Amino acid sequence: MLETSSQPAPAERHSGQSSLAYNLAGIAVLVLLLAVGAAYLIDELGRARQTPAPTLADPDPIVQTISGRELKIPSAWFRYGEQIRDGFTDQIDLRIRFAPDAVQPSQSVDVTLLPRSRARASSSLLDRVYLHQFEDAAIGGVPGLVGKPMRDSSGYGGETVWYDALSPDPFVAKCLEPVSVEGTAQCVRTVYLPSGIAAVYTFDATILQSWRQFDAEMERWLAPIGAWR
Repeated sequence: MLETSSQPAPAERHSGQSSLAYNLAGIAVLVLLLAVGAAYLIDELGRARQTPAPTLADPDPIVQTISGRELKIPSAWFRYGEQIRDGFTDQIDLRIRFAPDAVQPSQSVDVTLLPRSRARASSSLLDRVYLHQFEDAAIGGVPGLVGKPMRDSSGYGGETVWYDALSPDPFVAKCLEPVSVEGTAQCVRTVYLPSGIAAVYTFDATILQSWRQFDAEMERWLAPIGAWR
């Protein structure tokens, strides 16, 4: 009787070894990428902690022209480093602070400055769009503002519009529910500044409690750089 060997042929052994080596190489690359990503995240968090909060006394103004207006903006106010350069632009992304009084801690407000033609004011959207997409019920919680959830069928499901129902030029902000249990709702409000520049504000929903001071506080920051009027 002929004996048959159970040992794999050399070609099969070579193929298995190659496959194992390929898999190990793939795992090594994945681990390296994760390590690089983790290092980058730690570096960014470290930079964020080291970045001082913007103040009205910040030096080093950058001169930029948008919509025919020359603005002088402290470099510490820019959200993105690549925008810190003199010249013409069609978008400026800033981060400033909102401090309605000496008791409450200040909070960040992201401000995007745009040509008027690239934005629609939230107050105009209230009558033309939002009013036709509201749920019947209103919600409270912000003195002086009406809160109306948007219908799911409108494409704005999970969002609430807060507005001053008594003003001819109302404060209007659209807020999106937090994506996690630990998060907070974020709001967006677009206005046309007296200068003709459009400003898109993005801020934490807790700021709504101080909505009456919002525009005055934004003017306090945007007027010195030439964006307000």
